[in-house]
Amino acid sequence: MPPKRPVAAAKAGLTSSSTKIQSQSKVSRRGKDDEDSRMGEDDDEWMQQKIMMKPDDQLVLTAEELKEEFTRILTANNPHAPNNIVRYSFKEDAYKMKMGVDQLAVHFSMDGNMLHKDSDEGRRQLARMGLGENPTEQNVEEVEVPGEEDLEVDADGEEDKEAPKQVPAAKPAESALRNQFNYSERASQTFNNPYRERGTVTEPPPRTNFSSTANQWEIYDAYVEDLEKQEKLKEKKKKDDDKDKKAKQVVIDAAPTDEVSRIAKPAQIVERMVNQNTHDEIAQDFKYWEDISDEYKGNEGTLLPLWPFKSDKAKKFTVTAVHFNPKYDDMFAVGHGSYDFLKQSTGLITVYSLKNPSFPEVTYTTESGVMCLDFHPEHPYLIAVGFYDGSVAVYNLREKTNEPSYLSSAKGGKHTDPVWQVCWQENDLDNQLNFFSISSDGRVTSWCLIKNELHYTDIILIRMNGEADLDAEANMQGMGMDLACGTCFDFHKSTDYLFLVGTEEGKIHKCSKHYSSQFLDTYHAHHMAVYAVRWNNFHPRVFASCSADWTVKVWDHNYSEPMFTFDLGCSVGDVVWSPYSATVFGAVTDDGNVFIFDLAQEKYEPICQQSVVQKKKTKVTHLAFNQHYPMIAVGDDRGNAMTLKLSPNLRKCLKEKNYSKESEIAKMEKLLELVREPTAK
Repeated sequence: MPPKRPVAAAKAGLTSSSTKIQSQSKVSRRGKDDEDSRMGEDDDEWMQQKIMMKPDDQLVLTAEELKEEFTRILTANNPHAPNNIVRYSFKEDAYKMKMGVDQLAVHFSMDGNMLHKDSDEGRRQLARMGLGENPTEQNVEEVEVPGEEDLEVDADGEEDKEAPKQVPAAKPAESALRNQFNYSERASQTFNNPYRERGTVTEPPPRTNFSSTANQWEIYDAYVEDLEKQEKLKEKKKKDDDKDKKAKQVVIDAAPTDEVSRIAKPAQIVERMVNQNTHDEIAQDFKYWEDISDEYKGNEGTLLPLWPFKSDKAKKFTVTAVHFNPKYDDMFAVGHGSYDFLKQSTGLITVYSLKNPSFPEVTYTTESGVMCLDFHPEHPYLIAVGFYDGSVAVYNLREKTNEPSYLSSAKGGKHTDPVWQVCWQENDLDNQLNFFSISSDGRVTSWCLIKNELHYTDIILIRMNGEADLDAEANMQGMGMDLACGTCFDFHKSTDYLFLVGTEEGKIHKCSKHYSSQFLDTYHAHHMAVYAVRWNNFHPRVFASCSADWTVKVWDHNYSEPMFTFDLGCSVGDVVWSPYSATVFGAVTDDGNVFIFDLAQEKYEPICQQSVVQKKKTKVTHLAFNQHYPMIAVGDDRGNAMTLKLSPNLRKCLKEKNYSKESEIAKMEKLLELVREPTAK
């Protein structure tokens, strides 16, 4: 507080400055009076009674209704989020409701670029703009105005020398600069979930650093050393060629006296004779046994077990294919692999003969599991094979090598999923051997054997919506996610271009080689995957199908509904028509049973149902009829194959006097007329 002035000086020195001060004090008093009057008016307004205004249409509520509380709960759930999303569970093999639904809805998102003024980057920007780091100061000078209490005058009436002569005028206050980056705002914001990224990092290849200096002499010495090495290699090749020529001459000269080559063929004959003596009872039953009890069983028959075919290499595999040789009736091939996705390893192909059941004649070890195989009908030494990794191959039994003669590759258009079936076809217009394959990738592909390579052509692409397409480029680019999984197919016995395709969805498509853009017809055959579809060997319109839904159905391809349906009580792995009758077919199930049906004898029940496995929980996977002998071959999931002989009741048609192909067709046609409905077409 400033020191008080002397009273005398105040009395003696009333100058113009004092008059200014008095005038200012009067103004200030007037301002106070105005404020007091305004406060009084405000007090009057506050004390006035408030009048409640009600609209005319307001409801009149009682006191109890006014006291009633209505609770409303606000949640963060999105009202537009779906609550019925389902996903397919591969573990439970069914569609499951998805419980957790994402309720987050982002309406607006923008990345800002604001900086705090106290941060390092903010200070650097302020310094760059010339504002400095010190806070802004207001250039306002305070005005010292003495009040009335300070105007004291002393007795002498002299003016104080220390009193200011002039009062400085107040400068206009400059507006403070507002920092637009330093502010706080009240708001609520939902939590943004962090993004997740998945990545894989491969190990870099090993590297070695090498450094050296090269001059003219070192380069010359390197060329000289290289020339010397090339000369030495040429000399070695000449010596090796000379040795090979001499060895060939020695072999040719010693061929007549070679003991191994002389006894190779006799040793094979002796081995078969020993096996025949060992299994003499089985050989006698195969040749002469006839079940006499069939005469008292009516239409029922039995299966007599014959030779079991086992191999130590095939113990860990599942029999995935069984096929008899079309020319040599005593020979059949067995494919070994695995249907389990988690138990995939190598594969095996074994070729057995009834003359030597103790050991396979030929064995091929493959890099991937064998899923299917087929003998060529005119060249019985060629075997087409389909593998689990999507490749196909052709083996030649006359070549003494373990490698296939033809093999597809990734560049050669191999399948991307397992190949479930292969089938040889007649030679094309250029007289080239060719076969077809079907895979889970939805492709039906034709493979042509040209020189030492396999050239492929996609015949048809199976779509989920029931349409066919040949847009292979879109399929390769990942656009073909709607492709259906093909599981089996079969070509018509007389019409070359007509074939059937079974899918994993349970549908059967009738297709043609000439119309690759659409199906001729579609049958909603089964509720689960179709494992096999077979045309009848006699009747041109009849085919049979089996599925994992426990059923076997017999169809007329001109009708959309099946003619016969049989429920076998377990998943059916394979169904095959007999080569000697139009009404007889066989099927195998996962519980180890073999079923033989004869529609001419019994239209509703099998005439033979027999378990052919020795251990429980053993599945019978495939079945094949012999073209000449009354026997069948079956394979199980333990890598074993077994041959079974049909009793007389299972092959009655062979004893009929008027047995012929026309009689078998007429027999099946008569059955179809009995069960066919006129409006079913």
